[in-house]
Amino acid sequence: MTSPGSTKPSVRPPLPSELRTPPATDDLPTLVADEPAALPVALKPLPGWTSQSSELAVLEEEESASEVASESSLPVLEEELIADRLPPFPIPWRHPIQCAFWIIRTLFGLASLTLLLAVAAAVPLVNFWVLGYLLDVEGRVARTGRIRASFPLLGLAPRFGSIVLGVWLCVLPLRLLTGAATDAQLIDPGGAGGWKFALFVAKWGVAAHLCLALARGGALSCFFRPIKNVRWLLARWRDHDYWNRASTAIGQFLSGLNARPYYSAGWKGYLGTAAWLFIPSALYGSMHDPDKPAQVLVMLTGGVGLWLTLMWAPLLQARFAAENRVMAFVELGTVRELFRRAPFAWLFAIVLTYLLALPMYLFKAVSPPQDAMWFVTILFVVSIFPTKVALGWAYGRSIRRTERAWWPWQLLCKMALGILVAIYVFILFFTPAIGEHGRRVLFEHHTLLLPVPF
Repeated sequence: MTSPGSTKPSVRPPLPSELRTPPATDDLPTLVADEPAALPVALKPLPGWTSQSSELAVLEEEESASEVASESSLPVLEEELIADRLPPFPIPWRHPIQCAFWIIRTLFGLASLTLLLAVAAAVPLVNFWVLGYLLDVEGRVARTGRIRASFPLLGLAPRFGSIVLGVWLCVLPLRLLTGAATDAQLIDPGGAGGWKFALFVAKWGVAAHLCLALARGGALSCFFRPIKNVRWLLARWRDHDYWNRASTAIGQFLSGLNARPYYSAGWKGYLGTAAWLFIPSALYGSMHDPDKPAQVLVMLTGGVGLWLTLMWAPLLQARFAAENRVMAFVELGTVRELFRRAPFAWLFAIVLTYLLALPMYLFKAVSPPQDAMWFVTILFVVSIFPTKVALGWAYGRSIRRTERAWWPWQLLCKMALGILVAIYVFILFFTPAIGEHGRRVLFEHHTLLLPVPF
C-alpha cells in the first residue's frame, strides 16, 4: 500500500508460488544429510552440487511477473486463499474448536483440489496443466523435504469448491422448477403459462444472483445472501468501480492457478519423458503375428528397452521436476549416482509408482462418456499424487546425501527393482487385449505422462 500523499499505484503481494524460497519459519523437520560414513574413497559431488541450493526455485515465470501494479487500490486475495501448504495443526487438547475447524477445512480443501484436478485432467490440452501441477508437487518435496509443501493451490482449492457447491445449490431449485413446468405442460398445456413465466423469471434471477456472487469473490456465503449482493452492486455502481473490482478479483484468482508455468512445465515434462518411452513402447507393441520370428524378436527388443527405460525414467522426471530444466532428461549418469546414494528410497518410490499404476489399466477397458470423464480421472489423480510425493521424497533424500550406500545394498536394490519392473512390463503386454484403445494403451503411461484414462 502507498502513503496518502503518494500517487504510485498499489502493488499486489507476490503469490507463494512466485517466491524464490518457501518461508523459513516452517516448524516441520526437513530431510537432512546423514552423517558421512568413513569410506576409503570419497565420492565426487554431482554436477552443480557445490552451487546447488537445497531449495530451488519453484515452477514460475519471469520474476517481473511477481509484482503487478493495479490501477486503483483494490483489495487482494486474503493470505489463506493463496497459501500453498498445510497450515500448522493446532494442539487438540488446547484448541479443540480450532482443531475441528482445521480438519474440516483441510478435508474440504483436499476434496476441492482433487475435483479441480480431475475436471482439468478430463479436458484435452488442459490436462497438461495437471501434469505440470503434479511435477511441481514432486519438485517441492524434492527441494524442501517437507510433505506440507506438497499441496500447491491448497489455499485456492476451497474457494473453487465453494463456487462449485454454491452454483449447484442455486441451480437445484431451478432444475426442480423446470421439471414442474415440464409436467404442467404435459398435463394441462393451456394452463401452464404461469409455470413458464415463473421459470423465465427464475432463470434470469438465478443468473444475476450467480454473477453477483462470483463478482464478490465466490465465497460460499455469497451464494446465500442475495440482498447483500444487491447492496454491494449498488455501492459499486455509486463508486463506479464495479468492473475494476470484479476483474481484479477474477484476475487474482486465475493468476493464483499458475496456469502458464504449470502448462509450460507439463509440456516439457511430457515431451522429455515421452522421448524416452516412445521408441521402446512402439517396438513392444509392434507384434501382429506371433508366428513370424522377426516380429517376435522386435517385440522382445522393445520389451528389454521398455524395461530399462521404466527403471530410470522416474528418476529423470524427478530431476526435471526439482530443477525445471529440460536437459535434466539426458543426465542419466547423474540420476544413477543419485540411486546409489539412496537405493532403498528409490526402490520404494518406484515400486509404489508402478504398483498404483496397475489397477488404473482396468478403467481403460471401457472409456466413459466425455461428460463423465472427470469422475474417472478422480481415481487417477488420487492414485498418482502419492507417487509424485514418494519420488520427490526419494530425490530429496538422495540429493542431501554425499556418500554412496554400501555396495551390496545397491546391488540388492537394483536386482529387486529389475525383477519388479520386469513383472510390470510383462503385465503391460496384456493390457492391449483389455484396453478399448488396443495397442495405443502402451503409449499412455499415465503414471509418468498425462493422468487421464484415454
